[in-house]
Amino acid sequence: MEVLRLIKQIRIHGRGGQGNVTASEFLAEAAFADGLYAQAFPMFGSERHGAPVAAYVRISDAPIRLRSQVYEPDYVIVQDASLFQGADLLEGLKDGGLIVINTTRPPSDFKIPGSFRVVTVPATELALDIVGKAIINTIMVGAFAGASGEIKLDALEKSVLERYPGELGEKEIVAMREAFEKVGGVKA
Repeated sequence: MEVLRLIKQIRIHGRGGQGNVTASEFLAEAAFADGLYAQAFPMFGSERHGAPVAAYVRISDAPIRLRSQVYEPDYVIVQDASLFQGADLLEGLKDGGLIVINTTRPPSDFKIPGSFRVVTVPATELALDIVGKAIINTIMVGAFAGASGEIKLDALEKSVLERYPGELGEKEIVAMREAFEKVGGVKA
């Protein structure tokens, strides 16, 4: 009897300087801390600040042998909604997939065809209000965790505090928790 393996794929779209690669690493580290296998890696076109950047995450209950980019994600995280104007960010997104967008606009403003779940979170505003700078990676992974249920919030918090100890890490955790709750996440 063949064992079915769970593999979830996440594609993160943003701009250079928004912490896309770090966000992918937070997700992978948190999944690993929860006993899963994970990989995170970036794809750069031009490596300048503000240029479009994609990062990829795979999470599985078995070793991951696949090493390609993520072409058929289960989830898409969009750290800059203006990217919708220049590229098909949802290309390959599986039916029923989740889209998490950094914006103050409601999900209904995004006329996305298909059977996708759209969640919005004002990540930039939360970052400025709570952390004091517009770095949104922790906020977006908090929103993703709350909306998807794939990653435990406490595992994400540990990952963030390892990278950002002290006052900065504590502020990042507050902002991440707020995003988690805004999208309906329930802490177990």
